[in-house]
Amino acid sequence: MGSLNVDQVVTVERHPSPGETVVATSMTLLPGGKGANQAVAAARRGAATTMVGSVGRDGSAEVATSLLADSGVDVTHVRAVDLPTGLATVTVDRSGENTIVVVPGANGATGREALLASATVVASAAVVVLQGEIPADGIAAAAGLATGRVLLNLAPVVPVDLAVVLTADPLVVNEHEAALVLAQLDPGAVVPTDEPALVDALRAFGVRSVVVTLGARGALVAEGSAEIVAVPSPRVTAVDSSGAGDAFVGALAAGLAAGDGLLDAARQAVRVGAFAVQGAGTQPSYPRLDDVLPSVDAAGSPS
Repeated sequence: MGSLNVDQVVTVERHPSPGETVVATSMTLLPGGKGANQAVAAARRGAATTMVGSVGRDGSAEVATSLLADSGVDVTHVRAVDLPTGLATVTVDRSGENTIVVVPGANGATGREALLASATVVASAAVVVLQGEIPADGIAAAAGLATGRVLLNLAPVVPVDLAVVLTADPLVVNEHEAALVLAQLDPGAVVPTDEPALVDALRAFGVRSVVVTLGARGALVAEGSAEIVAVPSPRVTAVDSSGAGDAFVGALAAGLAAGDGLLDAARQAVRVGAFAVQGAGTQPSYPRLDDVLPSVDAAGSPS
């Protein structure tokens, strides 16, 4: 349950400084949105996936949904509303680093009311995937209704109650989002900067499992009180890093739905994320089951 956008992807030699104008080298329109991205990534890794979300009654809706059905996602719970389809302006430099500005549009309608309209499919899901690009009341309602595992990717970090965070198994955030979640949960506390300490601090609040994504460095995985495990990522040449985190989340959800343990699912997900950064755009870069994923050797070194 999440967002659907049109990604306006602009490529530049370098990102502009504040107040500076630079000339782009290209511009393309692609399907995106964290929810749709994660749904496509999960479906392409073999999971039976349903998308719950909202688009506008406009021409952009066709672009936003164009790869969902093609990837095997059930789109019967994507509804049209009287708001413009969500838009994300993505700027990518020559090193593959990106900046993203999101205009929510129709995604603002994917709240509690939308959840209630799709309650049966959410309640019956083995894994319910949620992100921060939809209203907080929709996140809370879905988390409360879920009978399966809740994968909460709190990105961006929006205000949600601790009770909602505690439904997560796992909570998936990057290192910056982890710090923001902690600051939200305990505004007066000193937030650690060390990544394992961030994980421990989240677990101290009672979060059952935590995955902190680290980009090219892979991820940290922690379940219950068990030792934190570092999952290395294959080393690849990045073309566009936008949507790599969503590729990871979708693949992680697919692994969990298939019955994999969290650590094994994360090991596969970092490989999916590494595959994705080698292609342009978000959804078009995600691997299907017959694609060969980059890997790390037995000693944990990228290969």
